[in-house]
Amino acid sequence: MLKGNAVVGQSGGPTAAINATLSGVIRGAKEQKGIQTLFGMKNGIEGFLNEQLVDLTQLVCTEEDHKLLECTPAAALGSCRKKLPADPSDPIYDQIFALIQKYDIRYFFYIGGNDSMDTIAKLSRYGERVGSSVRFIGVPKTIDNDLAVTDHTPGYGSAAKYIGVVMKEIIRDATVYGTNYVTVVEIMGR
Repeated sequence: MLKGNAVVGQSGGPTAAINATLSGVIRGAKEQKGIQTLFGMKNGIEGFLNEQLVDLTQLVCTEEDHKLLECTPAAALGSCRKKLPADPSDPIYDQIFALIQKYDIRYFFYIGGNDSMDTIAKLSRYGERVGSSVRFIGVPKTIDNDLAVTDHTPGYGSAAKYIGVVMKEIIRDATVYGTNYVTVVEIMGR
């Protein structure tokens, strides 16, 4: 077991499940004897690069804190859409790994969908390249339900339920006049 600190970030689109997922990461980190402090990245990898970190071990302490976080909409830590470059010689990787060393990060969690999993994969590959012992863990959450080797991802169910409820409301609203109608609804996600 590695001893030191951990960091977690959220990226991509927010869903009703992203904060519950964050709560699960916090709970898990607290159970690990090797993790001293769990930092939260404000606005994902962009916040990490700007050293915008919060101490989640101090912010989410009680069961009530966890329940509140789990029911909070959007992304409690904020989000970003930053993609890391494909070229592992890009200086951004040295910058990220310098911060990992500065904050004694041993576990790096990233919650999100395809782009977030791409970020964690690139960091993991770079870590292997430079001989880092840091564990990079992708935590799936996407409304798109398009992550490889998954059946259903957290976020997909809540998004599908939301769309189902909204469509029922639109149908009821549109049929009150007893006339023919056409309604166009644009839905995000894949």
